[in-house]
Amino acid sequence: MSAAASASRRFTLALIQLAVGPTKAANLAAARSKILSAASQGAQLVVLPECFNSPYGTDHFPAYAEPIPTGESCTAMAQAAKDAGVYLVAGSIPEKDGASLYNTCTVWEPSGSLIATHRKAHLFDIDIPGKITFQESKVLSAGSAVTLVPTPFATLGIGICYDVRFPELAMAMARRGANVLIYPGAFNMTTGPMHWELLARARAVDNQVWVGMCSPARDRGAGYVAFGHSMVVDPKGQVVSRVGEDEGMVLVEVDLDKVDEVREQIPVGKQRRPDLYKVVD
Repeated sequence: MSAAASASRRFTLALIQLAVGPTKAANLAAARSKILSAASQGAQLVVLPECFNSPYGTDHFPAYAEPIPTGESCTAMAQAAKDAGVYLVAGSIPEKDGASLYNTCTVWEPSGSLIATHRKAHLFDIDIPGKITFQESKVLSAGSAVTLVPTPFATLGIGICYDVRFPELAMAMARRGANVLIYPGAFNMTTGPMHWELLARARAVDNQVWVGMCSPARDRGAGYVAFGHSMVVDPKGQVVSRVGEDEGMVLVEVDLDKVDEVREQIPVGKQRRPDLYKVVD
């Protein structure tokens, strides 16, 4: 492979661990600033966290919800992607569509055009006694699509937070061509220490792909406290880079040759036994 061909298989990914507060305009301004900063450091693909424009919580979703793509958050992200000249996975926002609300990720190209949306497919309804009880389905509806986003440098598979717990969705994305899985998410102080890294590494190993997990920064005064620890995991399941709990940025050169190398060395994709079990997609 020539040096030019090899270079085309690499790109720079930035995960922005954003400090999110109660004022939407301030959140949007902060997101824009961080996107431009990431671009100035060479990022070609920038990712924001789940609910980057609002506090996370069922009581907040209706108040902060907007139509897509005409709401103020989408307008701001379209302009930010254009001004920065990047592909932007704009975390998620509460989306209002008629009488329904969704937790929705938007994806923008460098021209500022919307190229994809993903509505969170698996709603976060859990009950861990003495720790946390949460029920997104009280106010949100679930999405019903597997979301792939072709770009000039990679094919992205998009999930949101709780979606990462479902290996079937990740496998469906990978088998349809995704080589980078992106999960904006806001795990909490119970589920984060238990499973955030474990699930990121599992989805990477399961599908021999790159995985990016992008969280809000931790705000211990919030009603819902995010775990933080945004990270990028390579196709071998190794954490390449991460941040801690505070606001920050993960900046990684993603080499897609590693996907091919791992799949050649450990060819599980060719060794599945559909005669014994059903293979997703």
